[in-house]
Amino acid sequence: MSELAVSSINERAAEEYFRKAQEAEAHGQHEKAVEFYERALHENSDHEQACFRLAVLYDRQADDAKAIELYERISTSPPVHINALLNLAILYEDNNHYEEAHRCLQAVLRSNPNHQRARLYLKDVDSARSMYFEDDENREDRRNAVLDIPVTDFELSVRSRNCLKKMNVRSLGDLLRVTEAELLGYKNFGETSLNEIKALLASKGLRLGQSIEDSKAPPRHTTPPVAGNVAPEVLSKSVADIELSVRSRKALQRLNINTVGNLAARTEAELLGCKNFGQTSLNEIKQQLGTFGLGLRKLEE
Repeated sequence: MSELAVSSINERAAEEYFRKAQEAEAHGQHEKAVEFYERALHENSDHEQACFRLAVLYDRQADDAKAIELYERISTSPPVHINALLNLAILYEDNNHYEEAHRCLQAVLRSNPNHQRARLYLKDVDSARSMYFEDDENREDRRNAVLDIPVTDFELSVRSRNCLKKMNVRSLGDLLRVTEAELLGYKNFGETSLNEIKALLASKGLRLGQSIEDSKAPPRHTTPPVAGNVAPEVLSKSVADIELSVRSRKALQRLNINTVGNLAARTEAELLGCKNFGQTSLNEIKQQLGTFGLGLRKLEE
């Protein structure tokens, strides 16, 4: 059999495996989809769509090494695959490889100089790579020193000071172990005091409840303000099943948000406090929640 005939057979087999992978992915059978995409690439290593979808699935599974290898494979051959380069840039940024992320975004902008998301991401990357990164030990020492700062060292209203004192919150580290709901539930502690505390933490790159999230404690069960006609199965729907960008998905993973109900229980400030989560991702989240008749939790409730 000639090489041309063999190649034709392999290409047909690759297309069949790719079709099966798409079908499995559509039914939420991600492990089976991964298997079929891999088979498609085994039959035809140049199958760009299979390569991209497989990279996306590995990306969602937090298998960064495999995802990066596949995105790079697509990105090194013409034409310019903008989505692959954007996803690759985000992965590189998440792994602190800022020069590589910069390279990917520059490639997107050379192809499309007015690409809004690429321009926004490039600003984030350039800002991050301009920072001086200390070694791990010094960085940990510095973080601990910040967390040990007494709250009395900051300009706070008398009401806020008194509430924190009664709650036995003495340092910034103590604040990281307190949630918004706990503060708002305390007598005489209102919206003004909450915003004052959040602004203080934000100035140090911190947020309320951060230690709880970092230790992967069970998420607090705040009841989101939902419409009465929202079915329970909607609230229990996995966020992995809704259309979100890679950056938004990674942010939700960091915040331990697994369901639509968990997501609706969070505030804009909590999401914006997550690493690499900006206004673009926030708008995307709000749009997706809107399709279910939901919105993010508001502090005024």
